[in-house]
Amino acid sequence: MAELVRLFLVALAGSLALTPVCRYIAKRAGYVATPSADRWHKKPTALLGGVAIAVVTLGTAVASGRFAGHWEIIGCGVLIFSFGLVDDLLSLKASTKLIAQVIVASLLVFFGYRLEWTTSLAGDTMLTLFWIVGITNAFNLLDNMDGLCAGTTLIAGTFLLIGFAQDPGAMAAMQYGAVLLGATAGFFVYNVYPASIFMGDAGSLFLGFNLAALTLIARPQGSVKSGLMSIVAAPVLLLLIPIFDTTLVTALRLLSGRKPSQGGRDHASHRLVAVGLSESAAVMVLWTLAAGGGIVSVLLQRTDPSWGVITALGFLLAMVIFGVYLSRIRVYEGDSVPFRSEKVTPLVGDFMYKRRVGEVLLDLCLVPLAYYTAYRLRFEGDLLLQNYPFFLRSLPVVLSSQLLALFVVGGYRGTWRYFGMMDAVVFAKGVILGTIGAELVILYLYRFENYSRTVFVIYAVILLLLLAGSRGSFRLVGEFVSRRQSSGRRCIIYGTGGARIGTIRDAFGVGDLRILGFVDESVHEQSRIAGYPVIGGYEELLRLISRAEVDCIVMNTHLVDVERLQRLEAACRDHDVELLRLDVHLKPMSAVS
Repeated sequence: MAELVRLFLVALAGSLALTPVCRYIAKRAGYVATPSADRWHKKPTALLGGVAIAVVTLGTAVASGRFAGHWEIIGCGVLIFSFGLVDDLLSLKASTKLIAQVIVASLLVFFGYRLEWTTSLAGDTMLTLFWIVGITNAFNLLDNMDGLCAGTTLIAGTFLLIGFAQDPGAMAAMQYGAVLLGATAGFFVYNVYPASIFMGDAGSLFLGFNLAALTLIARPQGSVKSGLMSIVAAPVLLLLIPIFDTTLVTALRLLSGRKPSQGGRDHASHRLVAVGLSESAAVMVLWTLAAGGGIVSVLLQRTDPSWGVITALGFLLAMVIFGVYLSRIRVYEGDSVPFRSEKVTPLVGDFMYKRRVGEVLLDLCLVPLAYYTAYRLRFEGDLLLQNYPFFLRSLPVVLSSQLLALFVVGGYRGTWRYFGMMDAVVFAKGVILGTIGAELVILYLYRFENYSRTVFVIYAVILLLLLAGSRGSFRLVGEFVSRRQSSGRRCIIYGTGGARIGTIRDAFGVGDLRILGFVDESVHEQSRIAGYPVIGGYEELLRLISRAEVDCIVMNTHLVDVERLQRLEAACRDHDVELLRLDVHLKPMSAVS
């Protein structure tokens, strides 16, 4: 452990010293990234930060002489760094970069580095090539906002070292990983928002390639007993954010008729900023998710395999829902729903646009997950193994019965954005009906022998939580984002007896208002309404106006004294505060026409 810390600190010091030098040389030589339509930064920024990362990493590795067992990674790292540096200086074509990456990946496979996901040598060779090239490109695409790629590398690399910790034969790989993290951390100091230097392709390709290569050395502890799921899921979860971002961008660009290799402001980070988060907050969200993936990866390797699989599946499903939410965010002017592109075949476009299909597919995952979790909670050890055949035999019955019940009660008619308590009641009816139906079928087929009623009670509770959580997640995330947005007019709502928050936002613009809270003298000052604080009464509202702490006021009540209303109007005029009123009237269609 002490040796790892020493190597990390040596690389950190070297990177802290070399990065400013690279920044100076880049500026003097004119190697800077200039702002453009497909780039996020707003001022010219020095490139060549990747030179500091690679030179310090490779120099420390060679100088220490401790990595003879993995000289192939070091040699291939030199090649991928060189290609990246040439691209930074000359701007190579995407096809040229891809060929270079395939060549370097092929060299690593030639030296015996493999995923070992399948017993077929040819199949495993191709999977390994796709893995190395894919992860390398994923980190290259992830380098789209200050500190995002470097921070994700530090998080993923840390959890990778934790995974190595119990493998005595992985000491050389751990030492190389410590050096890589130290060099990245030194650069990260200058790259965090607002960045003074970028790593460029030389850095992002180098980092992506090295992490991909290190995962080929890592093997989940207990992988023999945990099976293929742990072997595959552990590295995927470890590098989930670059994989997630690349998959999201590639799919949406293809569906909207754009080239996947074309740059743009349509990454996950950009979409989070588009809904109101600051750049730092958007990066922090992705860092948090990267850490979550790392934690689940470690749990998958070190805990009971069945619990690890349950946790991993739950996290991956949550990321899929998060991806669906991000895909609906407009990041370009004039954007429409991405699945309506004319360049997409009608069959694929229509299938993707039908969200009901997605809901059914989601439930095809949630029902088995809930049912297996119920068995896992009810039985332990040998009892679980004894009852596992009965779980498999009854799973088709439970799955078909539950989906049919959800369809019958109207579970697939709601809209996720407006999920509420009554929708939860509908799902509760569907879960109860489906559970009872499954029990009756099992009773008829197997006389309910070797089955536990407790399992079905636990299953019903877990499934209801999963269904409500997945459906309500859109509304939850939307509310969370809208309340954290830093843009929009600062708004106070006067009164609590009128329209709901959603009606007010729809009337005056979702992104146009930043609601600070309510003003209502009939409600206790420390109360909260719809999650927003009650700031105070009428006099407090006047003080906020006089201190220019509010841009607009929405009148949400008709019960206002005339004198008070006149004073409020005068104060708003004097301090240039907009006074708004929402009136909703229902008229017969004949009157409207």
